[in-house]
Amino acid sequence: MDSNMWLAKRWWLIPVAIIIVGGSVAVNLGHDGHVDAGVVGRVLSVVLAAVAAGSLLLLDRCPALLLVTGAASGGYFAVGGENGPIFFALIVASFVLATRRPFRSWFPLLVVAAVLIWAGLLVRGLRWDDLVVGAWQSIGIGALVSSAAAIGTMLRQGRAAWVDRTSRAAAEERLRMAQDLHDGVGHGLAVIAMQAGVALHVLDKDADRSGKVRESLEAIRATSREALDALRVELATIAGEAAPRRPATGVEAIPALVERVRSAGLRLEVIGEPGELTPPVGAAAYAVLQESLTNVLRHAAASTATVVWERGADTVALRVSDDGQGGAVQDEGMGISGMRSRVEALGGTFRAGPVPQGGFEVSAVLPA
Repeated sequence: MDSNMWLAKRWWLIPVAIIIVGGSVAVNLGHDGHVDAGVVGRVLSVVLAAVAAGSLLLLDRCPALLLVTGAASGGYFAVGGENGPIFFALIVASFVLATRRPFRSWFPLLVVAAVLIWAGLLVRGLRWDDLVVGAWQSIGIGALVSSAAAIGTMLRQGRAAWVDRTSRAAAEERLRMAQDLHDGVGHGLAVIAMQAGVALHVLDKDADRSGKVRESLEAIRATSREALDALRVELATIAGEAAPRRPATGVEAIPALVERVRSAGLRLEVIGEPGELTPPVGAAAYAVLQESLTNVLRHAAASTATVVWERGADTVALRVSDDGQGGAVQDEGMGISGMRSRVEALGGTFRAGPVPQGGFEVSAVLPA
């Protein structure tokens, strides 16, 4: 931990150390006190208090200094130091370590440090009254140290849980952006490839059909622009730049999607309508339909696809099937797993796989 980071996180230890040292000077050198320690003992007590306070400032770098805190505090009492702010040294030390490190890594050090302080308290005075007071003070310090360690541990665990939640949310957001990028750009590039194939085929077969070629090339241009716009927005977001978020595409864009796929040369039959859907459900339905048709264009080698919408009392079902070379799903990849996560996040059900009569079918049931 560099000095700037330490100052930002542990600045409060500086006034604590000043209070411990200043208070020890006041109670030991400011008046006679009730413990007959002599001048040398009082001066030595102040020095040991300064050592205990100084160890607090370095605990982040070296947890073993907790033994120095305990030894200096115990020595303070053993040479006859007066009661004062020195009691806070071990309490603060246990709190500092509890907020930074797992409990089991410093607990043995804390036990040894506590024993050293208790020993110092018990031998400070040889009279019976002093022994009784020292025993009660030892119990009090033990309780306060335990409380400080418990509070520090809870703060550390709470901070770790917050970091975990933040990291998980960031990972989920990156996955969402990757899925959006995959859905939008993958679909656009698939249509571009199909349109380019149609244009080249027409040019090879019939050079006079320039109108069909122009139509295909215009579709390529429009689709490529949409795909590149989507790519720029998502990449800018991933890079942390300020970029306008595109509104989620919903059911209103489904007719254009159908026409775009048909223009790529696929015979597409649509049965039923999705009807009115809430924006989240509409966005999920569009994403499932787009990814399903993209997979038909890219992988199925199909000539015909069918889209079926079925409205229930409180659900809407979507089925996309084709007559291509369907096969068992070995690896769902980002496309199918993305569709599944979108549907299940809304409480729906999803299935994708080959059908007995041949081809492949994607089925999603969403809350309407």
